Amino acid sequence: MFDSTIAAIATPLGDGGLAVLRLSGPQAFAIADQCFQPIGKSSLRPSAAPTHTIQFGKIVHAGQVVDEVLLAVLRAPRTFTREDTIEISCHGGLLPAKLVLDTLLAHGARPAEPGEFTKRAFLNGRIDLAQAEAVADLIHARTDLALAAANEQLAGTLSRRINRLRDELMLTLAHVEAHLDFPEEDIHPHAREVLFSRLQAGLEFMEKLLRTAPEGQLLRRGVRAAIIGRPNVGKSSLLNQLLGHDRAIVSPIAGTTRDTIEETANIRGLPVIFIDTAGLRDAQDVLEIEGIRRSRESLARAELILHVFDASEPLTPADAAYLAEFAGKKRVLVGNKADLPVRLELPAGLTCVQVSCLSGQGIETLKAAIQALLWNGEIKAEMWQVAINSRHQDALKRARDVTKLALAALRAGTSLELVAMDLRIAANAVGEIVGKTTTEDLLDSIFSTFCIGK
Repeated sequence: MFDSTIAAIATPLGDGGLAVLRLSGPQAFAIADQCFQPIGKSSLRPSAAPTHTIQFGKIVHAGQVVDEVLLAVLRAPRTFTREDTIEISCHGGLLPAKLVLDTLLAHGARPAEPGEFTKRAFLNGRIDLAQAEAVADLIHARTDLALAAANEQLAGTLSRRINRLRDELMLTLAHVEAHLDFPEEDIHPHAREVLFSRLQAGLEFMEKLLRTAPEGQLLRRGVRAAIIGRPNVGKSSLLNQLLGHDRAIVSPIAGTTRDTIEETANIRGLPVIFIDTAGLRDAQDVLEIEGIRRSRESLARAELILHVFDASEPLTPADAAYLAEFAGKKRVLVGNKADLPVRLELPAGLTCVQVSCLSGQGIETLKAAIQALLWNGEIKAEMWQVAINSRHQDALKRARDVTKLALAALRAGTSLELVAMDLRIAANAVGEIVGKTTTEDLLDSIFSTFCIGK
């Protein structure tokens, strides 16, 4: 990998004021020298320019000017990849960026693979694996809270705690292996209690981290929330109110929504993907039938339901049927049209949030109810700063389970060889989180989800 020099467009494709290309590797300056012609007395060729400077010039290919650019010179190791790096800012648009990239490739660079710049940063020791994942989280963050969580992980907040946990496991393993080397000397009772205490503290810390997994997954991918109800109860109006702008068509004609509409909203710092569904009823129209079928599919995948009622009307048999049908789902009941006289009465034990999609009354109360259902209690900084993802969760579960076995074996006086084996497995599992123990398949799996150019 490190023998090659890679290049990619780092900004999204499409029309824009600027596009940025990245070039990283041992031949970065040599390739840039062949493609770049300085303009003006103060501009220099990349190989002659001091590090962390910007040069003005033009990219030339086969004697033809491709574009006027600004070229940043970044010398190793003070770069993201810890390799010699060139960043080129050219005019935006599909063609200029593509032609500049083609010029770099024609002079010896190869196209970067998805996430390869970040992978090189990890392999060169610039960041650990948890921090590398935080780069992707940062790019895909959809709320301020998700962005703050990604920044904390990128800064190493989670990594420092994981490294401390691994160090404690390795220290315990070293003590056990020392006694294996001198089998004639039993572990002193006091030393044994110290080992018990250290392993118990490690288990408690793992459990604490594991409790952040639901919040971590919520921040990273959001939650899918389907808005359901009879036709004309105000589902599309509710979607528009939650989004803060008109996204769905609102009409008094029943069956207006023929297809599902998905949009992400920031609900008290949590990304919620709202799905406006077709009104549930027995339809005859072919298009509406298809819309209801798609609504049912969305409902099956939804993790939360907003069940909307017309609060100005009594409960209908259809309302009651849907209440019973979706009783097993996590849900919030919403009574719309609260600006009119309320005639809705729900069965005993059920309550709904009263809103008016016409005036916006009750929408903030509804958002608070959604947050309370998704995230129990106050959203505290110490929770989201170390909120783990599903990969971390799997590694910690494996580490926790074998640490429990090691602790039980140590208490029972079982062979220290078995205790040492369990502790080694636990330390390796914890090390996977930050990349101290890893495999090529794991790295490929992680970095393949990155965009090209990052």
